[in-house]
Amino acid sequence: MLVLLPLDGDNTQESKLVSLNDVKKWALLDISEGEVVEINFYDTREEIDEWVEAVVVIGDYENVWPFQEQQIMVLVAHTQRTIDEVVEAFLFKELNDLAI
Repeated sequence: MLVLLPLDGDNTQESKLVSLNDVKKWALLDISEGEVVEINFYDTREEIDEWVEAVVVIGDYENVWPFQEQQIMVLVAHTQRTIDEVVEAFLFKELNDLAI
């Protein structure tokens, strides 16, 4: 499954999840069989040519319409900020659906 994260940088250990308005890098995580197989970083979403299945945002009030129009599942990480925290929450189904 390909999961997209808006981050403040491209350091897999130190980068944090940020608002869609503050994105510096997009991380595309390939998650398979309960583990991260690969992480690729992009400057813009337009660079990504693979079909993204989910995007994780930091709050319910992010502008997620572009993702929803592309049938991309939107998940909310209210407290998780690092890649490891988000992945763990994703695997244990602790991320929330978008509250509309």
